Amino acid sequence: MTTKPPPPVEDFPADSLEKIAYSSVAAIPTEEPNDRNRLAYHIWRWLSSREGTLEDAVSESGSRIKIGRSEAVTIVREELKKHGIR
Repeated sequence: MTTKPPPPVEDFPADSLEKIAYSSVAAIPTEEPNDRNRLAYHIWRWLSSREGTLEDAVSESGSRIKIGRSEAVTIVREELKKHGIR
């Protein structure tokens, strides 16, 4: 019995909301990598809909971050500014 190799993984374009959201949380220390992914998903969701605030998105994610929420929001906000998102 043989198996086929998995399909290649394609990255999102650098200017896509997904890539921006995931790169904006890359510097935030979390308990596990999945916590960072969860946080990035909530940032992406906020960027897509602009419902609520950035602070709400960080809080709603339920991610176990090793820094204060306000500090995490500051980091994300600064990273988003680098991409021209306010």
